[in-house]
Amino acid sequence: MSNSLPAIIDLEASGFGRGSYPIEVGFALEDRLVHSFLIKPPAGWDHWSDDAEQVHGISRELLQREGKTPREIALIMNELLYGKVLYSDAWSFDSSWLARLFDEAELVQRFRIETINKLLTPEQMEVWHDTKEMLWQQQEGVNRHRAANDVKVLQETYLRVMQAAG
Repeated sequence: MSNSLPAIIDLEASGFGRGSYPIEVGFALEDRLVHSFLIKPPAGWDHWSDDAEQVHGISRELLQREGKTPREIALIMNELLYGKVLYSDAWSFDSSWLARLFDEAELVQRFRIETINKLLTPEQMEVWHDTKEMLWQQQEGVNRHRAANDVKVLQETYLRVMQAAG
């Protein structure tokens, strides 16, 4: 996979830990095409962390105004991602939030999500974080912790790490 790009997925959430739920999902396909959706929380998705909102900048009001239902998003994702493997740099969080989305939608997820570490050697993993941080520093004025921005930077990080490896 020297210069080809993996599909990358990222989710933002209402908080961390027990009770948290996805509020935004973004993914970048192999051709760098990015899709991103705000998720309108259904009844019962009540957990909210003001600290998390400070990080991602997504308000409950924005979700109510611009979000799509979990079912709408799950249907779109299954259509666009059928049979694909997407990679995450926060697999344990992202996979559980994605499971919650699909559970609420009452749909079977038709794609897989894996940790980005499966694509990297131990040496590449050692430079991953520093490479990603350098790329974020070059992204002046870009909102970090928004799913669409994050997946773009993660794909570019992957490309840089692969190029550095030779």
